[in-house]
Order: sequence, then C-alpha cells, then structure tokens
Amino acid sequence: MDGDRIDWKLYKEIKAGWDRVAKPIDGMGRFEDFLSRIGAIQGTKLPKLAKSRVIVCCADNGIVEEGVSQCGQEVTAVCAENIGGGKSSVAIMAKQAGVDILCVDVGINTDRELSNVRNEKLRKGSRNFRKEPAMTVEEIEKAVNLGLKLVQESKEEGYEILGIGEMGIGNTTTSSAVTAAILGLSPEMVTGRGAGLDDKGYQHKKEIIREALLRNGYQTEIGEVQETVEKVGIELGEREKNLLPSGQAALEVLGKMGGYDLACMAGICMGGFKYHVPIVLDGFISLVAALIACRVVPETKEYLIPSHSGKEPAMKAIEKELGLKPVLYADMALGEGTGAVLMLQLLKTANAVYEQSCSFENAGIEQYQRY
Repeated sequence: MDGDRIDWKLYKEIKAGWDRVAKPIDGMGRFEDFLSRIGAIQGTKLPKLAKSRVIVCCADNGIVEEGVSQCGQEVTAVCAENIGGGKSSVAIMAKQAGVDILCVDVGINTDRELSNVRNEKLRKGSRNFRKEPAMTVEEIEKAVNLGLKLVQESKEEGYEILGIGEMGIGNTTTSSAVTAAILGLSPEMVTGRGAGLDDKGYQHKKEIIREALLRNGYQTEIGEVQETVEKVGIELGEREKNLLPSGQAALEVLGKMGGYDLACMAGICMGGFKYHVPIVLDGFISLVAALIACRVVPETKEYLIPSHSGKEPAMKAIEKELGLKPVLYADMALGEGTGAVLMLQLLKTANAVYEQSCSFENAGIEQYQRY
C-alpha cells in the first residue's frame, strides 16, 4: 500500500499547541490525542473536520435462512432507502451534525433499483455459511477493493475525515462468528441478541455459530490457512504480501463466515492508511471490520478513531485486542453509523476549542507546565 506511518513529530507539535490553550493540561482529555492524531494523519497543524462523510455499507446475509434474526432480508432494502433518503436515525443525526451520508448497496438481496443508494452490488446477499462459505475469494477481493476506492473517491471529493456504518439483517451473527474464529473465543463470549432476540432465538443463534466454528475447524484456535493473500488479490504492496499468518487467516475467516458489508468496511479501514484519511468507527460490526483490516495491514490501527462501546459482548474483546478506547458508553445498538456521527460531532466541537480558545499568552496568564 502507498500509505506511510503517521508523522508523530507533527502529532507532538499539535499536542504542544493544546498545552498553550488557556486550560488545564490535558483538560480536553483524549480528544486532544484524537485531534492531534487526525492532524498528523492529514499532515496539518490545524486538523480539518469541516467536510465529513459516513459511508454506510449495506448487504444481506444468507445465514438469515437459519432463523437467527427477528425479521427477514427484505428489511435491509427498506432501511437502505431510508438511510439514503434522509429518513433513518443516522440520516437525521447526520443532518444535525453537518455530516454527509453515502449509502452503498454492496450486496442487498433485491432486484429493485434503490433510490438514493449507490449500487455496487456484488451479489444478492452472501451465502448461508451453515451450508457453504459465505463468499468466494474473488468476491472478497472486489468488496475490499471497493472500500479502498470509496476512500480514494471521498478524498478526491474533498472529504477530510470519514466514518463507517452498516445495515444488513443477520450481520451480528456473521460478525460474532468471525470474531470468535479470529480471537479464539467461544460463541457465548462474542454473541449478543442483535436487534432483540428472545431467549430461544438467542440460544439458537449461538448454536448456529458454534456449529460453523466446529465445521470449519476454528473452535478455540485459528485453523490452518488454506488461502494466501496473494490469491485473494487485494491491491497491496510487496511488504503487505508477506503477511503473518494471522492476516491471511483473517481473510479466510471472512470468506467462510463473513459478509460483503464487513469486507467493504475492512477495505475502507485499510483505505484510511493508504490514502491518509482518518476513519471513525461505529459499533460492533465496524469493529469486526477494523479487526480484519488490522490483521491484514497492522498500521491501519493508527488511522482509526473509536466512537462508542455498545451492548454486543464481543466489543470489549475487540477493543482490548486493538487497543481502542471508545468515549461513548450509552449501550447503543443501532448501527447505521450512528455512533460515528455522534463522535464526529464531538470531534468538531473539541476542534473548535483548539482553534478558537484564548491562549495563555493572550490571556496574560502564565502557561501551565507539563510534568
């Protein structure tokens, strides 16, 4: 990939700028770190957040056939149109926050042309991973490269920071299965109730995931890798083609039990590294995509900004694995990029403090010292 490591010298310069603001040292807490890192990614002492976009990746999941969700796949198309048409939760929140929304059909199970939704459909939903691999190697390649392309296009359109979100009935099941396989955890440790399963449905969901893990040889450890990154064909440089087995295994897991939304969001995360664009994460599904991306290109982690920690139990494990510390703890479980929008609004507010607050010098106060 073309991306380089973050300019940590510039990061320190921005942090020093925060110390000159007339406030207690580290008075804005971790927002000082986030904004210093955003500026270092962008290559500017003044972080830019005026033009922001959340990309919502929408896809259906064949595992829904097994009764792991309250509703059927037809809901995904309806929700995607509401997101694109400004009627959904994330669209309303984005309007308040001054954030643009790009809704993308990566694999919705419909023949209809959805209004206000960008059509990048790879297939009408993934396959039922209880019966067969969810995606082919070629489909993973296309989905990941689509994510890279969306970041490149967004940057060319002037977007300074991006967030990610998703919509797809059944994708908490795919995400829980992928997390269990990559991190070597049991279904009980990573599986939640999704949109609100009752006890019987919740138990069934865990059993479906356990069966898939056993059949694919994951159980509590990563299985032997069958596919290599070279076969997947993602547009990586020579260094990334010589990856550790963990990165190769993550792509294998993605193909066996994941979904097109996960693959595309993983590509967006990697695109943040490739094109020097900060990527604000959303909830559980986006964290799984980030986990995959960081296994493939470890430097991706430095370009990711966490937002919230929701109700799904796997989130804590992924946050620990990636060293991400969300700032919002509201038990949200909405998806769509709603957490990313809230975080973007908070970042813009904190950045206004950095840009507009009085300095110690202008206030005639002796500057606080960092000890």
